[in-house]
Amino acid sequence: MVLLWLSMFGLSIASALLPFLPMEAIIVGGAAAQPGVPAAISLGIAAGAGATIGKLVWYHLALRGANSAWAQRKLSSPKVKAGFERWTARMEGRPAYAGGVMFIAASAGVPPLLAMAAVAGALRMPLWVFVPTVLVGRSLRFGLLFLGADLALH
Repeated sequence: MVLLWLSMFGLSIASALLPFLPMEAIIVGGAAAQPGVPAAISLGIAAGAGATIGKLVWYHLALRGANSAWAQRKLSSPKVKAGFERWTARMEGRPAYAGGVMFIAASAGVPPLLAMAAVAGALRMPLWVFVPTVLVGRSLRFGLLFLGADLALH
């Protein structure tokens, strides 16, 4: 079980960094290897923790890149700048709103979490909001997927 837990943790980091690596397919394999509700909860937390670490990389890349020449060129477009300012106005000073949007992205995948992690970094969302909402949202999503796959397979 420990090896499966560590594998799920590592694969979820990779999946969070590489959008073409679907965590959902990996979860089906994990559910087949270790059935049961306790395993689904444990593996969901492992996958959620790994995904959080992976999304932190995107967060920090956007945080550091927000002042880059490339980002400034993108923000010179009136449409992009208006969208950025709209999200900034919505999220700045409103950690509950920002956390809610991030939780929905983490648990439901809409808007895509990779994009929202980058937006959160660019907007300098506090880590005390970003990390727990992504961790809980992703753990819940993956735990439920493990349970669903377990029920379908066994």
